[in-house]
Amino acid sequence: MIQFLLNDTVTEVQSASPSLTILEWLRTTTGKKGTKEGCATGDCGACTLLIGEEVTNNKGETYWQYKTLNSCLMLVGNAHGKHIITVEAVSLTQYPELEDLHPVQRAMVECHGSQCGFCTPGIIMSLLALYINNETYPGKTAVIHALGGNLCRCTGYNPILKAAEKAFEYDRAEEPWSAMAINFKESLLAAPQDNALPYLEDNQRKFYLPQTVSQLVELTATYPEASIVAGGTDFAIELSQHLLKPEVVISVSQTSELTQFSEKDGQFEIGAAVPYCDFVDVLCRTYPEAKELFERLGSTQVRNGGTLGGSLGNASPIGDPAPLLIALNATMDLQSVKGIRTIKVEDFFTGYRQTVLAADEVIAKISIPKRSESLKLACHKVSKRFEDDISTVCLILAVEHANNVITSARFALGGMAAIPARAPKMEAQLIGGRLDTKTFMKAGAVVEKDFSPMSDVRATANYRLITTQNLMQRIGYEFSQAIPVNNITTPSARISHASL
Repeated sequence: MIQFLLNDTVTEVQSASPSLTILEWLRTTTGKKGTKEGCATGDCGACTLLIGEEVTNNKGETYWQYKTLNSCLMLVGNAHGKHIITVEAVSLTQYPELEDLHPVQRAMVECHGSQCGFCTPGIIMSLLALYINNETYPGKTAVIHALGGNLCRCTGYNPILKAAEKAFEYDRAEEPWSAMAINFKESLLAAPQDNALPYLEDNQRKFYLPQTVSQLVELTATYPEASIVAGGTDFAIELSQHLLKPEVVISVSQTSELTQFSEKDGQFEIGAAVPYCDFVDVLCRTYPEAKELFERLGSTQVRNGGTLGGSLGNASPIGDPAPLLIALNATMDLQSVKGIRTIKVEDFFTGYRQTVLAADEVIAKISIPKRSESLKLACHKVSKRFEDDISTVCLILAVEHANNVITSARFALGGMAAIPARAPKMEAQLIGGRLDTKTFMKAGAVVEKDFSPMSDVRATANYRLITTQNLMQRIGYEFSQAIPVNNITTPSARISHASL
């Protein structure tokens, strides 16, 4: 059984398919159809919900944090212990002066931010998260990021942007949801725990939500063919688009040891189940060049659910984090009942959608080493659409230098082969060269010795090769500061993280 708070109602689910999403459950079981189904792939945002969970800050204080998620990508089993807020609960009586409309709703009405209304519930939920998490208007850029995962095909975005600003002009009442969640959590802790392992079952099909790594590895040993899932941002698409029907699903989203993130002496240890939103800002203080790469990885809703462990385990040749981790010489811990083995991220991939992960192993942690003083890093993603799109080419280059001479190079690319891979011939061409444009252009000229990319719907093989060569020229200009670059201050230099 799992338990969660749905708006203001404690809800228990005992029997359900392991592949049932919150979106489907809401619309078919509860009758709450304000949450709309648009694409069912996490692209349109029509099904956006607010998900609250108890978190602890660095001072040891606990509070309830609310963030947006695509309900089409969230499995019902992952809702255990959380607070789900749907659009039906947004209008509450704490705003009688606004005729019981919440400020974000009233602003949308007054600014004419809705026409057909299909996308409006999801937009309201994204604006609600922005409103809850900011006491004053955070600025247009923050609003654009908050709405980056919400499509509106008929209203036009300008009225919606105006509504986002206007919502902060009304008198503000205390949000009621945290108090509800605190009471729910207290009742959950006070209830007898007959089974410490939350689970669901539907005849022979099962969903398990292990709370500890010992529970997790015991389950993977018992069910080696089980589907392992974290945020589900890719797995749920397999369910909706390819009609996948797994017999056993094991979710690591609440496995305590896999949800830890720490920084010590410049080294980062990121649990495989830590959502991007919980570590990217801290990581990018040390590696600011990667900021845009992560900002363009899906939408806010996707980054609120997606994880590094899930991206790596998916083993896609176009997963954006993998080239960055390879270039930074990151390692990963793989855990089973036999213990932990640590490998380099670059050694994890063996073929298209294939890895060294044994049937009973799970990805437990990713470790990124301390940044050296002489490191220069370039992160470039080329895609058809600037945001929320799959890479045509993802190029990450990390070089060490002394007296403007390159002493080492780690070059990783996505979209150029069946796996995210290094470029040894290009690396060799860089080592010993000076930090000038000619050195990088020479390295780009040997790209065909490292890669034979395929042609597909995103680009031809020739386009990918030429794009890589052009990016190398651009990096040469940036590293030698022959062209203006973005103002990023690092321990050693000012480096660009701009993309084409």
